Amino acid sequence: MNLKAALAITGVFVGCCSNVVFLELLVKEDPGVGNLLTFLQFAFIAVYGFIFTSKFGTAKRQIPMKAYLSLVLFFFLTSVANNYAFDFNIPMPLHMIFRAGSLMANMVMGILILKKKYTPLKYLSVIMITAGIVICTIQSSTEVKAHGSEMRTAEEDAALRPMDIFWWAVGIAILTFALFLSARMGIFQETLYQKHGKHPWEALYYAHALPLPLFLLLWPNLWQHWVISGEGASLLGLSVIRWYLIGNVLTQYICISSVYVLTTECASLTVTLTVTLRKFVSLIFSIIYFRNPFTVAHWAGTLSVFFGTMIFTELLQKLVVAILPKSEKEKTK
Repeated sequence: MNLKAALAITGVFVGCCSNVVFLELLVKEDPGVGNLLTFLQFAFIAVYGFIFTSKFGTAKRQIPMKAYLSLVLFFFLTSVANNYAFDFNIPMPLHMIFRAGSLMANMVMGILILKKKYTPLKYLSVIMITAGIVICTIQSSTEVKAHGSEMRTAEEDAALRPMDIFWWAVGIAILTFALFLSARMGIFQETLYQKHGKHPWEALYYAHALPLPLFLLLWPNLWQHWVISGEGASLLGLSVIRWYLIGNVLTQYICISSVYVLTTECASLTVTLTVTLRKFVSLIFSIIYFRNPFTVAHWAGTLSVFFGTMIFTELLQKLVVAILPKSEKEKTK
Protein backbone atom coordinates (compact mmCIF):
# COMPACT_ATOMS: atom_id res chain seq x y z
CA MET A 1 0.00 0.00 0.00
CA ASN A 2 1.45 3.38 -1.00
CA LEU A 3 1.73 6.41 1.26
CA LYS A 4 -1.15 8.21 -0.48
CA ALA A 5 -3.52 5.32 0.18
CA ALA A 6 -2.39 5.01 3.80
CA LEU A 7 -2.97 8.72 4.37
CA ALA A 8 -6.41 8.42 2.73
CA ILE A 9 -7.42 5.56 5.05
CA THR A 10 -6.19 7.58 8.02
CA GLY A 11 -8.16 10.57 6.74
CA VAL A 12 -11.34 8.50 6.46
CA PHE A 13 -11.12 7.29 10.05
CA VAL A 14 -9.92 10.57 11.56
CA GLY A 15 -12.02 12.91 9.41
CA CYS A 16 -15.29 10.95 9.25
CA CYS A 17 -15.23 9.74 12.86
CA SER A 18 -14.34 13.23 14.15
CA ASN A 19 -17.11 14.68 12.01
CA VAL A 20 -19.68 12.46 13.73
CA VAL A 21 -18.31 13.46 17.16
CA PHE A 22 -18.64 17.17 16.37
CA LEU A 23 -22.13 16.55 14.99
CA GLU A 24 -23.26 14.83 18.17
CA LEU A 25 -21.75 17.57 20.34
CA LEU A 26 -23.66 20.15 18.28
CA VAL A 27 -26.97 18.29 18.43
CA LYS A 28 -26.70 17.95 22.19
CA GLU A 29 -26.19 21.72 22.51
CA ASP A 30 -28.79 22.72 19.90
CA PRO A 31 -30.99 19.99 18.35
CA GLY A 32 -32.25 22.42 15.67
CA VAL A 33 -28.81 23.33 14.35
CA GLY A 34 -29.16 21.07 11.28
CA ASN A 35 -30.03 23.71 8.68
CA LEU A 36 -27.27 26.05 9.83
CA LEU A 37 -24.75 23.22 9.77
CA THR A 38 -25.80 22.17 6.26
CA PHE A 39 -25.45 25.77 5.03
CA LEU A 40 -21.96 26.16 6.49
CA GLN A 41 -20.83 22.83 5.01
CA PHE A 42 -22.14 23.83 1.59
CA ALA A 43 -20.60 27.31 1.80
CA PHE A 44 -17.16 26.02 2.79
CA ILE A 45 -16.98 23.39 0.05
CA ALA A 46 -18.36 25.90 -2.49
CA VAL A 47 -15.68 28.48 -1.64
CA TYR A 48 -12.94 25.83 -1.64
CA GLY A 49 -14.18 24.48 -4.98
CA PHE A 50 -14.42 27.95 -6.52
CA ILE A 51 -10.74 28.53 -5.72
CA PHE A 52 -9.18 25.10 -6.42
CA THR A 53 -11.65 23.33 -8.77
CA SER A 54 -13.26 26.16 -10.73
CA LYS A 55 -10.03 28.22 -10.66
CA PHE A 56 -12.06 31.35 -9.85
CA GLY A 57 -14.57 30.50 -12.60
CA THR A 58 -11.97 30.06 -15.35
CA ALA A 59 -11.92 26.23 -15.55
CA LYS A 60 -13.94 24.63 -18.35
CA ARG A 61 -17.00 22.75 -17.12
CA GLN A 62 -17.15 19.09 -18.23
CA ILE A 63 -20.84 18.43 -17.46
CA PRO A 64 -23.64 20.76 -18.73
CA MET A 65 -25.15 23.15 -16.20
CA LYS A 66 -28.66 21.82 -16.97
CA ALA A 67 -27.64 18.36 -15.75
CA TYR A 68 -26.29 19.82 -12.52
CA LEU A 69 -29.56 21.57 -11.68
CA SER A 70 -31.39 18.27 -11.10
CA LEU A 71 -28.44 16.89 -9.14
CA VAL A 72 -28.41 20.02 -6.99
CA LEU A 73 -32.08 19.67 -6.05
CA PHE A 74 -31.56 16.02 -5.04
CA PHE A 75 -28.42 16.84 -3.03
CA PHE A 76 -29.90 19.89 -1.29
CA LEU A 77 -33.09 18.11 -0.18
CA THR A 78 -31.17 15.02 0.98
CA SER A 79 -28.63 16.99 3.03
CA VAL A 80 -31.21 19.27 4.63
CA ALA A 81 -33.51 16.35 5.48
CA ASN A 82 -30.74 14.26 7.07
CA ASN A 83 -29.59 17.08 9.34
CA TYR A 84 -33.10 18.42 10.01
CA ALA A 85 -34.15 15.01 11.39
CA PHE A 86 -32.21 15.73 14.59
CA ASP A 87 -34.79 18.37 15.44
CA PHE A 88 -37.36 15.57 15.77
CA ASN A 89 -35.84 13.65 18.65
CA ILE A 90 -33.80 11.17 16.58
CA PRO A 91 -30.82 9.79 18.59
CA MET A 92 -27.44 9.70 16.89
CA PRO A 93 -26.99 5.89 16.89
CA LEU A 94 -30.39 5.38 15.22
CA HIS A 95 -29.51 8.11 12.69
CA MET A 96 -26.28 6.28 11.78
CA ILE A 97 -27.96 2.87 11.57
CA PHE A 98 -30.78 4.27 9.46
CA ARG A 99 -28.38 5.85 6.96
CA ALA A 100 -26.60 2.50 6.68
CA GLY A 101 -29.77 1.33 4.94
CA SER A 102 -28.72 3.15 1.78
CA LEU A 103 -27.92 -0.18 0.11
CA MET A 104 -31.49 -1.33 0.64
CA ALA A 105 -32.85 1.92 -0.81
CA ASN A 106 -30.44 1.71 -3.77
CA MET A 107 -31.58 -1.83 -4.50
CA VAL A 108 -35.28 -0.89 -4.41
CA MET A 109 -34.68 2.10 -6.69
CA GLY A 110 -32.55 -0.02 -9.02
CA ILE A 111 -35.36 -2.55 -9.38
CA LEU A 112 -38.07 0.07 -9.89
CA ILE A 113 -36.22 2.50 -12.18
CA LEU A 114 -33.38 0.60 -13.85
CA LYS A 115 -35.18 -2.79 -13.88
CA LYS A 116 -32.10 -4.42 -12.36
CA LYS A 117 -31.98 -8.01 -11.17
CA TYR A 118 -29.98 -9.22 -8.19
CA THR A 119 -28.70 -12.55 -6.89
CA PRO A 120 -30.53 -14.38 -4.05
CA LEU A 121 -27.62 -13.54 -1.72
CA LYS A 122 -28.10 -9.83 -2.31
CA TYR A 123 -31.82 -10.14 -1.58
CA LEU A 124 -30.90 -11.92 1.67
CA SER A 125 -28.48 -9.13 2.59
CA VAL A 126 -31.13 -6.45 2.00
CA ILE A 127 -33.61 -8.40 4.16
CA MET A 128 -30.97 -8.45 6.93
CA ILE A 129 -30.33 -4.71 6.58
CA THR A 130 -34.05 -3.89 6.60
CA ALA A 131 -34.72 -6.19 9.57
CA GLY A 132 -31.86 -4.58 11.52
CA ILE A 133 -33.18 -1.07 10.89
CA VAL A 134 -36.71 -2.12 11.86
CA ILE A 135 -35.48 -3.72 15.10
CA CYS A 136 -33.47 -0.63 16.08
CA THR A 137 -36.34 1.71 15.14
CA ILE A 138 -38.93 -0.23 17.17
CA GLN A 139 -36.59 -0.42 20.15
CA SER A 140 -35.83 3.31 19.96
CA SER A 141 -39.55 4.11 19.86
CA THR A 142 -39.91 2.62 23.35
CA GLU A 143 -37.20 4.96 24.65
CA VAL A 144 -38.35 8.22 23.07
CA LYS A 145 -37.60 11.10 25.36
CA ALA A 146 -38.27 14.59 24.10
CA HIS A 147 -35.76 17.40 24.57
CA GLY A 148 -36.64 19.13 27.80
CA SER A 149 -38.76 16.25 29.12
CA GLU A 150 -36.46 15.95 32.12
CA MET A 151 -37.95 19.29 33.29
CA ARG A 152 -41.53 17.94 33.34
CA THR A 153 -43.45 16.46 36.20
CA ALA A 154 -44.52 12.81 35.93
CA GLU A 155 -48.08 13.89 35.09
CA GLU A 156 -46.93 16.31 32.39
CA ASP A 157 -44.61 13.71 30.91
CA ALA A 158 -47.41 11.11 30.71
CA ALA A 159 -49.74 13.62 29.06
CA LEU A 160 -47.21 14.84 26.49
CA ARG A 161 -45.58 11.48 25.66
CA PRO A 162 -47.96 10.76 22.71
CA MET A 163 -46.78 14.04 21.12
CA ASP A 164 -43.16 13.02 21.70
CA ILE A 165 -43.83 9.77 19.83
CA PHE A 166 -45.59 11.68 17.05
CA TRP A 167 -42.67 14.04 16.45
CA TRP A 168 -40.23 11.12 16.67
CA ALA A 169 -42.30 9.38 13.94
CA VAL A 170 -42.06 12.56 11.83
CA GLY A 171 -38.27 12.36 12.21
CA ILE A 172 -38.30 8.72 11.07
CA ALA A 173 -40.42 9.72 8.06
CA ILE A 174 -37.89 12.47 7.19
CA LEU A 175 -35.00 9.99 7.43
CA THR A 176 -36.87 7.52 5.22
CA PHE A 177 -37.54 10.25 2.66
CA ALA A 178 -33.85 11.25 2.70
CA LEU A 179 -32.76 7.61 2.37
CA PHE A 180 -34.74 6.94 -0.80
CA LEU A 181 -34.06 10.39 -2.23
CA SER A 182 -30.35 9.77 -1.78
CA ALA A 183 -30.72 6.45 -3.62
CA ARG A 184 -32.54 8.20 -6.45
CA MET A 185 -29.75 10.77 -6.58
CA GLY A 186 -27.22 7.94 -6.84
CA ILE A 187 -29.01 6.53 -9.89
CA PHE A 188 -29.13 9.99 -11.46
CA GLN A 189 -25.38 10.42 -10.85
CA GLU A 190 -24.70 6.99 -12.35
CA THR A 191 -26.51 7.84 -15.58
CA LEU A 192 -24.94 11.32 -15.60
CA TYR A 193 -21.41 9.92 -15.35
CA GLN A 194 -22.12 7.28 -17.98
CA LYS A 195 -23.07 10.03 -20.41
CA HIS A 196 -20.47 12.69 -19.58
CA GLY A 197 -17.71 10.79 -17.78
CA LYS A 198 -16.69 10.92 -14.12
CA HIS A 199 -15.76 14.37 -12.80
CA PRO A 200 -16.28 13.99 -9.02
CA TRP A 201 -14.48 17.16 -7.92
CA GLU A 202 -16.43 19.28 -10.38
CA ALA A 203 -19.69 17.60 -9.32
CA LEU A 204 -18.81 18.13 -5.66
CA TYR A 205 -18.23 21.84 -6.28
CA TYR A 206 -21.41 22.50 -8.26
CA ALA A 207 -23.55 20.32 -5.97
CA HIS A 208 -22.55 22.57 -3.07
CA ALA A 209 -22.33 25.95 -4.81
CA LEU A 210 -25.56 26.01 -6.83
CA PRO A 211 -27.94 25.29 -3.89
CA LEU A 212 -26.64 28.21 -1.79
CA PRO A 213 -29.43 30.63 -2.93
CA LEU A 214 -32.02 28.07 -1.76
CA PHE A 215 -30.88 28.65 1.80
CA LEU A 216 -32.50 32.10 1.61
CA LEU A 217 -35.78 30.23 2.12
CA LEU A 218 -34.41 29.06 5.46
CA TRP A 219 -32.91 32.39 6.46
CA PRO A 220 -35.04 32.97 9.63
CA ASN A 221 -34.10 29.52 10.92
CA LEU A 222 -30.43 29.99 10.00
CA TRP A 223 -30.25 33.33 11.79
CA GLN A 224 -32.06 31.99 14.87
CA HIS A 225 -29.57 29.16 15.32
CA TRP A 226 -26.58 31.33 14.44
CA VAL A 227 -27.58 33.56 17.38
CA ILE A 228 -27.97 30.48 19.60
CA SER A 229 -24.52 29.27 18.52
CA GLY A 230 -22.97 32.44 19.93
CA GLU A 231 -24.39 31.86 23.40
CA GLY A 232 -22.96 29.86 26.28
CA ALA A 233 -19.35 29.20 27.27
CA SER A 234 -16.56 30.61 25.13
CA LEU A 235 -13.03 29.54 24.28
CA LEU A 236 -10.39 31.92 22.87
CA GLY A 237 -13.05 34.54 22.22
CA LEU A 238 -15.38 32.20 20.34
CA SER A 239 -18.35 30.28 21.71
CA VAL A 240 -17.88 26.53 22.18
CA ILE A 241 -20.78 25.80 19.82
CA ARG A 242 -19.13 27.78 17.04
CA TRP A 243 -15.90 25.86 17.59
CA TYR A 244 -17.96 22.69 17.15
CA LEU A 245 -19.38 24.12 13.91
CA ILE A 246 -15.89 24.89 12.60
CA GLY A 247 -14.69 21.41 13.60
CA ASN A 248 -17.62 19.73 11.88
CA VAL A 249 -17.24 21.69 8.64
CA LEU A 250 -13.48 21.05 8.39
CA THR A 251 -13.72 17.35 9.24
CA GLN A 252 -16.57 16.99 6.72
CA TYR A 253 -14.24 18.10 3.97
CA ILE A 254 -11.40 15.85 5.21
CA CYS A 255 -13.85 12.95 5.20
CA ILE A 256 -15.16 13.58 1.67
CA SER A 257 -11.74 14.23 0.12
CA SER A 258 -10.18 11.17 1.83
CA VAL A 259 -12.89 8.86 0.51
CA TYR A 260 -12.34 10.26 -2.99
CA VAL A 261 -8.57 9.71 -2.83
CA LEU A 262 -9.16 6.21 -1.48
CA THR A 263 -11.36 5.30 -4.47
CA THR A 264 -8.60 6.38 -6.86
CA GLU A 265 -5.75 4.64 -5.00
CA CYS A 266 -7.24 1.36 -3.73
CA ALA A 267 -9.30 -1.59 -4.87
CA SER A 268 -13.04 -1.53 -4.20
CA LEU A 269 -12.60 -4.19 -1.48
CA THR A 270 -10.29 -1.89 0.49
CA VAL A 271 -12.62 1.09 0.04
CA THR A 272 -15.70 -0.86 1.15
CA LEU A 273 -13.91 -2.38 4.14
CA THR A 274 -12.58 1.02 5.25
CA VAL A 275 -15.94 2.81 4.96
CA THR A 276 -17.86 -0.03 6.65
CA LEU A 277 -15.43 -0.27 9.56
CA ARG A 278 -15.47 3.53 9.91
CA LYS A 279 -19.24 3.52 10.33
CA PHE A 280 -19.02 0.78 12.94
CA VAL A 281 -16.26 2.61 14.87
CA SER A 282 -18.34 5.82 14.86
CA LEU A 283 -21.35 3.94 16.21
CA ILE A 284 -19.36 2.26 18.99
CA PHE A 285 -17.77 5.58 19.97
CA SER A 286 -21.17 7.30 20.08
CA ILE A 287 -22.57 4.58 22.33
CA ILE A 288 -19.62 4.51 24.75
CA TYR A 289 -18.48 8.14 24.89
CA PHE A 290 -21.88 9.84 24.71
CA ARG A 291 -23.59 7.07 26.72
CA ASN A 292 -26.45 6.75 24.27
CA PRO A 293 -29.02 4.08 25.21
CA PHE A 294 -28.15 0.84 23.41
CA THR A 295 -29.92 -2.39 24.35
CA VAL A 296 -29.45 -6.01 23.29
CA ALA A 297 -32.11 -5.39 20.63
CA HIS A 298 -30.09 -2.44 19.31
CA TRP A 299 -26.99 -4.64 19.09
CA ALA A 300 -28.92 -7.36 17.27
CA GLY A 301 -30.24 -4.83 14.77
CA THR A 302 -26.83 -3.22 14.32
CA LEU A 303 -25.07 -6.53 13.66
CA SER A 304 -27.81 -7.49 11.19
CA VAL A 305 -27.22 -4.22 9.30
CA PHE A 306 -23.43 -4.60 9.53
CA PHE A 307 -23.26 -8.18 8.22
CA GLY A 308 -26.01 -7.50 5.66
CA THR A 309 -23.90 -4.65 4.30
CA MET A 310 -20.81 -6.85 4.15
CA ILE A 311 -22.74 -9.55 2.24
CA PHE A 312 -24.31 -7.06 -0.19
CA THR A 313 -20.95 -5.53 -1.08
CA GLU A 314 -19.45 -9.06 -1.30
CA LEU A 315 -16.93 -7.99 1.31
CA LEU A 316 -17.68 -10.94 3.60
CA GLN A 317 -17.36 -13.44 0.76
CA LYS A 318 -14.03 -11.95 -0.36
CA LEU A 319 -12.67 -11.92 3.19
CA VAL A 320 -13.60 -15.58 3.64
CA VAL A 321 -11.83 -16.47 0.39
CA ALA A 322 -8.78 -14.43 1.44
CA ILE A 323 -8.59 -16.02 4.90
CA LEU A 324 -9.25 -19.67 3.92
CA PRO A 325 -6.15 -21.84 3.34
CA LYS A 326 -5.44 -22.76 -0.26
CA SER A 327 -6.68 -26.32 0.19
CA GLU A 328 -9.97 -25.09 1.60
CA LYS A 329 -10.40 -22.69 -1.32
CA GLU A 330 -10.02 -25.59 -3.75
CA LYS A 331 -12.70 -27.54 -1.89
CA THR A 332 -15.13 -24.64 -2.14
CA LYS A 333 -14.71 -24.43 -5.94
